[in-house]
Amino acid sequence: MVPPSKGSWRINSVFFYLKYMYQANNIENEILEFWDKDKTFEKSVDSRPEDKPYHFYDGPPFATGLPHYGHIVASLIKDIVPRYWTMKGYRVERRWGWDCHGLPIENIIEGDLKLGSKKEIEEYGIDKFNEACRSTVLKYADEWKKTVRRMGRWVDMESDYKTMDLPFMESVWWVFRELWDKELIYKGYKSMHICPRCETPLSNFEVTQGYKDIKDLSVTAKFKLKNVKEKLDIDGDVYVLAWTTTPWTLPGNVLLAVGENIEYVVVEVGGEKYVLAKDRVEDVLKDKEYKILKELLGKDLLDLDYEPVFPYFKNTENAFRVVSTDFVTTEDGTGVVHIAPAFGDDDYELGKRENTGWVQHVSMDGRFIPEVTDFAGQEVKPIEDHTKTDVEIIKYLAHNGLLFSKEKYEHSYPHCWRCDTPLLNYATASWFVSVTKLKEQLLKNNQQINWVPNHIKDGRFGLWLEGARDWAISRSRFWGTPLPVWESEDGDFICIGSKEELENLSGEKVNDLHKHLVDKVEIVKDGKKYKRVEEVLDCWFESGAMPYGQMHYPFENKEKFEASFPAEFIAEGQDQTRGWFYTLHILATALTGGKNPSIPAKTSVPAFKNVIVNGIVLAEDGKKMSKRLKNYPDPIGLIEKYGADAMRYYLVSSPVMEAQGLNFSDKGVKEIFNKVLNTLWNVVVFYKMYTNKTEENNSKFESDNVLDKWVVSKLEILKKEVEENMDEYKLLNASRPIKDFIDELSTWYVRRSRDRFKSEGKDRDDAVKTLGCVLVELSKIMAPFMPFVSEKIYKELGFENSVHLEVWPELKTDLIDEIVLENMKLVRKIVEMGLALRDEEKLKVRQPLQSFCYQANKLDSEYESIIANELNVKEVKHVEEIKLEEGNVIKEDGEIKVVLNIELTEELRKEGLVREIVRMINQKRKEKKMIVEKDVVIEYETTDDLIRQVFEEYNEDIKKMTNSVELKVGKELEKIKINNIEVGLNLIN
Repeated sequence: MVPPSKGSWRINSVFFYLKYMYQANNIENEILEFWDKDKTFEKSVDSRPEDKPYHFYDGPPFATGLPHYGHIVASLIKDIVPRYWTMKGYRVERRWGWDCHGLPIENIIEGDLKLGSKKEIEEYGIDKFNEACRSTVLKYADEWKKTVRRMGRWVDMESDYKTMDLPFMESVWWVFRELWDKELIYKGYKSMHICPRCETPLSNFEVTQGYKDIKDLSVTAKFKLKNVKEKLDIDGDVYVLAWTTTPWTLPGNVLLAVGENIEYVVVEVGGEKYVLAKDRVEDVLKDKEYKILKELLGKDLLDLDYEPVFPYFKNTENAFRVVSTDFVTTEDGTGVVHIAPAFGDDDYELGKRENTGWVQHVSMDGRFIPEVTDFAGQEVKPIEDHTKTDVEIIKYLAHNGLLFSKEKYEHSYPHCWRCDTPLLNYATASWFVSVTKLKEQLLKNNQQINWVPNHIKDGRFGLWLEGARDWAISRSRFWGTPLPVWESEDGDFICIGSKEELENLSGEKVNDLHKHLVDKVEIVKDGKKYKRVEEVLDCWFESGAMPYGQMHYPFENKEKFEASFPAEFIAEGQDQTRGWFYTLHILATALTGGKNPSIPAKTSVPAFKNVIVNGIVLAEDGKKMSKRLKNYPDPIGLIEKYGADAMRYYLVSSPVMEAQGLNFSDKGVKEIFNKVLNTLWNVVVFYKMYTNKTEENNSKFESDNVLDKWVVSKLEILKKEVEENMDEYKLLNASRPIKDFIDELSTWYVRRSRDRFKSEGKDRDDAVKTLGCVLVELSKIMAPFMPFVSEKIYKELGFENSVHLEVWPELKTDLIDEIVLENMKLVRKIVEMGLALRDEEKLKVRQPLQSFCYQANKLDSEYESIIANELNVKEVKHVEEIKLEEGNVIKEDGEIKVVLNIELTEELRKEGLVREIVRMINQKRKEKKMIVEKDVVIEYETTDDLIRQVFEEYNEDIKKMTNSVELKVGKELEKIKINNIEVGLNLIN
């Protein structure tokens, strides 16, 4: 009789896997229908106590575009974490929201209505424009609902909130009013980045989202000094050289700045005299021949006057002179800085200090004003060619003898994060939040947050907080929450904090807070008329106010909100460290700080306790995903092919969960389907083949078999590892062990226990019960990550309720048998070494061998039996010292040594041939699509005596191992090769 072997199991498993391929798409759609009909999501919330809430914030997306992989990643995180905490017994309400305001919608409507500028919108009608925005914000809502549902995410999309709804906007007004009362709001005139197309300023963190590397033009211009003889004792014309990377700002020049203690020189080049920093001479003059006429310090140049390079503003007060400042360096340029106060922070402050007249030669639409007669109406940074106007400026300088040099250079330049227009650094009025007043508390509150990955706390986010500047929150736009500020003609302000307050002060009924409606509402107080200021709020202010707006706090849900603030958890992409995470943090810190906190709190707190920051999903080649390039697979198509669980697990077990990039690969999703879902499903099908409905699959574990003890120990370790990492919001570390466990469950436990399942008696019952217990517990552990297959398995195991209504499985540390784990680890190491020897000697595992010896800790017979079966050897021996004898081969790894006897007797050869024959017969069954259970007649013919003897002597064994009813000699059969010997073979139904 041929002993059972690993080889025969592997042969039969080919057909087993083919027959029971996991039908992911069909099964998942069935599960979705079950969830809908059963209202499982609603039950999962309602079954948890109201006094045990778990609150998280779901940053609302825009529905003006279709969901992509970036949305899927964030949405996945926001499903896994709530599912887990629901199973831990918490009531986790999940309400969907829509981002409705801001430039993204305005830009779409401008395109639809063919409106090219802010002025054209005003001419068209703000009321009509805003209503067009309102009608478009949910353009792709149905596609979002379809994708979110198909991914298996549980969230209430029927009771959604919208940032354009009156309750949400009223809460935003309340937040603004609270900051106003805390003296954290002010109106100021500062240099900020503006989008000339949108004609509105951007906040500093918005600017960071749109930097691009572009090729630009820089110019070194010549500024002719007036009083050089008197001040420098030099005859003739002398020019100061100043370098700029923004030639279009030169018509607005009013000052030249030097460093007082920097060394400067007057040089003569080709008959002309120039002033520049001594350290910059070699770089600026390059290959030119020059002569140094004079050396001096920057302070010697102060109060020198010069002629403006452009004549448009020549009568400007206190202008066109050399001044000093500490931001001048000699790292680049000429060591002299051209100052245009309307275009840059440093320039603006220096212009204020020097009390120069105001020159702003460019309007908010990015065009030269009429006074700039040679260039009037031209865009200074056209989107189609950002150097076009700079070229014209350079031509003007050259024509007027004021150009020293020009050159191309590449640098990172900010663009509008929505319309892609090059931004301008532009001094304008705006409303600000005094973030700098909050900085110390912002940094303290950040230390209370658990960041995943942790390095972002003091890295990307912490460093951003340290450099935080006041936040420009007003936008000169239309579709947004209006600033709740009314102003009188004499500059007095009234800040409104609610709809009711506005109604009381105006005497008018207010049903909508949008600009085109509330702008008509006037307030008369103490004999003065107040009109609303024109601006709307930055949509990021709305994002930061989302926790309060979604619950209409404090007008409704006051106790409920305060009981769950701050949120336990949020998640979004890394870019939100300078977006949503940042604005949430600012507003929460402001509202909970100070002597009279707006939200009851003993001390100032952040808006959230835990945050997962995901990375960016890129195309497989590492490039940005592009609809135009079609360089990524359609999400829904991929889900229909491999299932949402495969997509979910592929993403959650990838570095994208820890703010790293992921080069998305459909092959990776396929691999997860094969190695996780399909492998696990075949374990379930195998289990059901050997159990019946009367057997309890969740019985208490009781078994003395080392394989059972081992797999249960591994299960408890898995449970512990997943739970500990989920409690710390480390989804990557929590998910990855699941795949490893499924692999070991299938390829080690089930494979090694297969013959036990086929047997009778207690050992068979123990195996069945153990695998049942494991599958029940595993379905619960997997449920947050792969909700569909977990549900399917739970149903297949005979449970009527959803696995997602169950509690998280209790950790049973008493079931972790360290001795069994250590012994099995040794067994697997020994097997690995033995298989390596077989491979080196080119001896297939199907070929039985006589003996195998190991030098290591002595193992019990149960373990040695496993080694014997794995290596297909007749005998396994423990020895105190390995001795190499003839016919043996040896392998050593640390303290472990093994010896394999590779001598083949005739009987061993025959047994090996039996397995080869069985393999070939089963291969033929596969080719002829004959299922394993189908009885067949096998015909053979051979001229080889040894193979003929095998067919005759092992006739019954071969029939049994191939489910055959007859094995007989035939003629003129199809030729195959067994161990390079030609044999005829045929299978008959």
